[in-house]
Amino acid sequence: MELTAILTPAEEGGYVALNPETGTTTQGETVEEAIANLREATALYLSEFPMDVKGHPLITTFSVAEHA
Repeated sequence: MELTAILTPAEEGGYVALNPETGTTTQGETVEEAIANLREATALYLSEFPMDVKGHPLITTFSVAEHA
């Protein structure tokens, strides 16, 4: 099953990791640790609340003009 991981820098250092399909969130000191922690948290969530994900996630970015 392919799921999405969104990582953002944490204010205290490291990264916050979010899986939007399940809502699971965790953190880690490195990208690798954050993803590993998210994988574990999401697996635990799915063991309690199974879901059938169809297709592959599509991730993209977009820009918004900054106002001075």
